[in-house]
Amino acid sequence: MNTPSQYADSANLDARIELHRRYSLNPQTWFDWLFDRLVIPDTSHILELGCGTGELWRVNEGRIPRGWRMTLTDASEGMLATASRNLADLHEPFAFIPVDAVAIPFPDHTFDAVIANHMLYHVPERQCAIAEIRRVLRPGGVLFASTTGAGHLQELQDALDAIGAGHALALPEPSFTLETGRAQLGEWFPEIRLERYPDALLITKAEPLVAYVRSLLNPHQPNEAALQRFESWARSEIESEGRIRITKDSGVFIAS
Repeated sequence: MNTPSQYADSANLDARIELHRRYSLNPQTWFDWLFDRLVIPDTSHILELGCGTGELWRVNEGRIPRGWRMTLTDASEGMLATASRNLADLHEPFAFIPVDAVAIPFPDHTFDAVIANHMLYHVPERQCAIAEIRRVLRPGGVLFASTTGAGHLQELQDALDAIGAGHALALPEPSFTLETGRAQLGEWFPEIRLERYPDALLITKAEPLVAYVRSLLNPHQPNEAALQRFESWARSEIESEGRIRITKDSGVFIAS
């Protein structure tokens, strides 16, 4: 199973979630907003691919219909173990299974809905994964595939470029975006709707932003010199301006 080294455990994902939790301007969190879009029958079997730390379900405890059965999967067994611990007290029908999205180990037409929350851009063989999702969905089933758009965190990338750290600390360029996702899903799903989540970050402390950027580094080749330049820039910017504002550009494709 091909697991990116950044996701061997939950530390990097935790740093990213924490930045958004502390500094997002939209009072409705991403996980609340996404859950609102899960229009799924009250009696359903749901597959989540790339469940991460299980935050979608933890945040929405108490909103989960009694008739839902959730199969949570991730390519990282370390991440899956964290999700299992985080959700242990919810007393909901969760199953936790390590799964590679290009070879989903379930029979055809098993699930009423599949959730792929900010994960399809991690899958190199994406068309294989989308075909697998379509295969395991029942007739009339729905895929909820969230991702980011071209403007996501643009000010952060501009800052990295301006201090000469754009190469060493470049933000990843998703290959499944709000601009390109519809075409990629269209081969398998005839009906696709996109909903966008309006938000931005207003950051007033440098440490969480530096931790976010650190979480993006290759753990085997961390560029500490570039990271120190970025930290100096962030501290100076907050000291002089009082804040750093960064655009967020996220949304979800609802495909059936």
